[in-house]
Amino acid sequence: MAEILQKDGTWAFDGDALRLTPGRDKSVGLLRATLGELVVPLGALAGVSFEQGRKSGRLRLRLRDGADPLLHATGGRLGEPHDPYRLSVEPDRYGVAEYFVEEVRGALLLDQVPSGPVGAYLLPGPAVPLSVSAGDGTASFDGDQVRLEWNWKTEEAKSSAGVRTLPVGDITAVDWQPAAGLENGHLRFTVRGVACEVPPKYDPYAVELWGFRKDPLMALVAAAVQARLPHPSTAPANVRPRLPEVPEQRGAPAVEDDHDALLRRLRELGELHRSGVLTDEEFGVAKQAILRRM
Repeated sequence: MAEILQKDGTWAFDGDALRLTPGRDKSVGLLRATLGELVVPLGALAGVSFEQGRKSGRLRLRLRDGADPLLHATGGRLGEPHDPYRLSVEPDRYGVAEYFVEEVRGALLLDQVPSGPVGAYLLPGPAVPLSVSAGDGTASFDGDQVRLEWNWKTEEAKSSAGVRTLPVGDITAVDWQPAAGLENGHLRFTVRGVACEVPPKYDPYAVELWGFRKDPLMALVAAAVQARLPHPSTAPANVRPRLPEVPEQRGAPAVEDDHDALLRRLRELGELHRSGVLTDEEFGVAKQAILRRM
């Protein structure tokens, strides 16, 4: 039995599986805290590493491709506070972390666990039912169907279609993208027989995300749905997930476009703050981030 206890969380290995428990420290991201404890079978691991740093180190697990629906749904886009497969290690526990790595690596060698992709999910995905409110809507999933509901911030072209109920059997793909820079993120579903190529802001099968605190929780909905879709190894080689469209840029130079976009973003933040969607603290942090870019 190998175990390491940190403010960031506790990792324990019994020879057959790793038990990853998030800590209660403020540095633990909302997604990790909500996801709770994970049990990762040894057969799902491709490797483990430990990186030392001056102030802290980092334990990192690498899972085999296709083993975890959460990793497939997020595509490596989870930031460190939310990534359940990273653990911050304090300098006085570096020796324990190195021993932990040796124990796991030894078990991988002893069991001759391959590092290549798998043909079925080895982790079950987030527990259901799930309901997350973020951006311009609420996404709920009970294991059988997804329900999309809109709020007062939703574009009328999308909200006028009303609540959407999507049986999981009709969903062919799910795509979660976090907000990055000036680009908003989204949780978008591809539905069999429905061709919808409009941006997420107008897509009745998508929730648009604006980069606020609860956005990462939409990744849990994406992962729970992904766990119930056919495994990616069964998809034809020529089938690829739909990528978000990048609108064509026209007119003024890029610098002016960026400046205008930053001003527009500031106005949007101001409206969200005045309406009570953003707290004073959230508004202040977001505003300072934009002002630094200007």
